[in-house]
Amino acid sequence: MNRRLVFGLVSAALLLNLAVGAKIYLGTPRAKEDDTAQISQEIFADALQKIRSEYVDGKDLTYHQLVYAAMRGMMGKLDPHSEFLDADSFQELQDDTEGQFGGLGLVVVLREGHITVVAPMEDTPGFRAGILTGDRIIKVEGKSVEKQSLTDVVKQLRGEPDSQVRLTVERPSTGAVKTYNLTRAVIQMDMVKDINGQKKFPLTDNRIGYLRITQFGEKTAAELETALQKLRGQGMQALIVDLRWNPGGLLEQAVEVCQKFLPRGQLVVSTEGRHTLEKYVAKGSGDELKGVPMVVLANLGSASAAEIVTGCLQDLHRAVVLGEKTFGKGSVQTIFPLGDNSALKLTVAKYYTPSHKVIHQHGITPDILVPMNDDEEAALVIKRTPGGVEALSDADRVRVATFRDGQLDRAEDLLKGLLIYQTLLAAPKPEKMAAK
Repeated sequence: MNRRLVFGLVSAALLLNLAVGAKIYLGTPRAKEDDTAQISQEIFADALQKIRSEYVDGKDLTYHQLVYAAMRGMMGKLDPHSEFLDADSFQELQDDTEGQFGGLGLVVVLREGHITVVAPMEDTPGFRAGILTGDRIIKVEGKSVEKQSLTDVVKQLRGEPDSQVRLTVERPSTGAVKTYNLTRAVIQMDMVKDINGQKKFPLTDNRIGYLRITQFGEKTAAELETALQKLRGQGMQALIVDLRWNPGGLLEQAVEVCQKFLPRGQLVVSTEGRHTLEKYVAKGSGDELKGVPMVVLANLGSASAAEIVTGCLQDLHRAVVLGEKTFGKGSVQTIFPLGDNSALKLTVAKYYTPSHKVIHQHGITPDILVPMNDDEEAALVIKRTPGGVEALSDADRVRVATFRDGQLDRAEDLLKGLLIYQTLLAAPKPEKMAAK
């Protein structure tokens, strides 16, 4: 028989066998079904049973493990801020919102597949070590975190106060990789500080006030009010609000901060989801600094609630925003408890500024762009760190001690100009001389 004919017959037989085999093992293809919960649940239950009964290493798998793995997979299809919380993770989240915890003071997110530092919190181990916004955590205790979830990494960073953890960090801007041996601490901090990291709030020679909001916790609005009273009592004529490296916090506190500089009833921020529209308006007694010019300092480390304040005051022309573009974390997460003490944390809405600009993944662009390089940022962080300058070598100590904060200098110069202009406008006009 012709060899080509024999080869053709054998090939046809093999293809027929594969087709029949596929039909036996895969089943007859379904007609396209409607996307309903009932049909999808049936498919899921069928897959679950097949894995338990047929998977070669499935004898040690439990339905519980498979369902949890499936839920983690589902959440992985959503945004980085949505996640499945098992019972332990859910309890940790509840503990964090109710009190103190042991950790490093690093606010992190999953960005482009990397565990990325949003901002180190003031006066915490991560901050004092010199870890900066944008740094990527690549190892914990020498083990790569590449395939780990954000929740799992955060769980490793936290622990009992005074316990040790080894952290390997990559700085994308330079490619530098550094390993830190850090001691966990109880994370607690002042929310509002003066230029010296204290709570005295002195004025400059030009009667310009300065305050730095480190994050938006339960005490922020109250501490801000105390600071404003001290500044007003000294005759403050202009104000700088520093939100650089502020990782955010509580939405309600951001609204309370904004309403101190806005008329009552003014829209501060709105949150919009698939089923909800919430508007937050100023409920205070009105602008406490009416007529006082303001500058807000912001950078890539300004995120979440800090972006709400920045975007609101910029939108309403209540302050000039100076510095660099903010982080772009403007989404709202809600916790949905499940029946076995686990929970889903789902992104349910996004923040919008008063003019309806979306913050999430866009950030706030400053009115006046004043960039700062990595060396300058590092010097400023060291100057802010208690004992940071003293711990340096002699040469580095001189360099950091003489460092000038260019963004702050530009803000002061801007306010000086505005104050001079206000004085000129208020000055009496000379009478016109009669023509001879």
